Amino acid sequence: MQPVPALRRAIHYLDRELAPTQKIRAFQRAIDVASQVGADEITARASAGTLTELDGIGKSTAEVISDAVEGNVDGYLARLDERSRVATDDGGEVLAALKGDCHVHTTWSDGGAPLRDMARTAIDLGHQWMVCTDHSARLTIAHGLDAQRLLDQLDEIEQLNEEFAPFRLLTGMEVDIFEDGTLDLADEMLARLDVVVASAHSKLSLPRDQMTRRLVMAVASPHTDILGHCTNRKLSGRGRAPSDFDADLVFAACAQYGTAVEINCRPERQDPPEELLQLALEWGCKVAINTDAHATGQMEWQPYGADKAVRCGVPIDDIVNTWSADDLLAWTSRENTLI
Repeated sequence: MQPVPALRRAIHYLDRELAPTQKIRAFQRAIDVASQVGADEITARASAGTLTELDGIGKSTAEVISDAVEGNVDGYLARLDERSRVATDDGGEVLAALKGDCHVHTTWSDGGAPLRDMARTAIDLGHQWMVCTDHSARLTIAHGLDAQRLLDQLDEIEQLNEEFAPFRLLTGMEVDIFEDGTLDLADEMLARLDVVVASAHSKLSLPRDQMTRRLVMAVASPHTDILGHCTNRKLSGRGRAPSDFDADLVFAACAQYGTAVEINCRPERQDPPEELLQLALEWGCKVAINTDAHATGQMEWQPYGADKAVRCGVPIDDIVNTWSADDLLAWTSRENTLI
């Protein structure tokens, strides 16, 4: 492996273990430096042990480059791979049945990798399809897409589908849920999308009755296919308490209007908690096991959701990711009214 691909592979593994942003940026900076300096000088400096004299090359990135130059397959990259692997405990059967991921972000919004790279990773993982669900415009901190940028993205998806066939990139968006339960995209644009994930990202501490009404209104929308990270909890760092809502009413609405409940696989979310997932199953809700990936390495997080699905007894046939693209599209194009 050449130095720049080796550095990119290191970033993949770092993203997989949810490494600190500054660590990932150091490797991205090293890629820029290595590309600017050129292969001959990088090789010479690796042999002379002077890589760290280059501004932007540190100890770890120098080790990855040196290993690549020397053909050392048991060095830093191998250790990082071993350390960051995501294995399944009891969810192997569910994991093997998954055909795609319904919640993935790219550099069109706040993701760390281009759409092409995310699609290529999905192919490498053995997926048949992937839904691109970048943020909607209201989430300005995430550089959310307005209608025109979404149209531009749809053009790129069409081009990539020609290139990657028979793999299929499906169109979608993670649409923000306003406080009144309406969605952050015009109906005519929502109707053009294959899959719509509706999630709340602000005002997460609304009183119980208001948050309940907000979520019920969102899942009752004829455009909503999946309710994303329903409690909005965070388990790491400073953490974040889950939103307070009447889960019976929300999941009853999901079941009634045919909206799936997301198992969000992000390790800092693991949303919903198992007791709420079991409640959703009691109401007969469909489930989507989604990574909410913002980088290629994070697309390998589905084992977390597969394990949770098994612990909670989710029937495989009720997991929408186990369906073919055609079956998924038949479901999302249904009349999403009372069923």
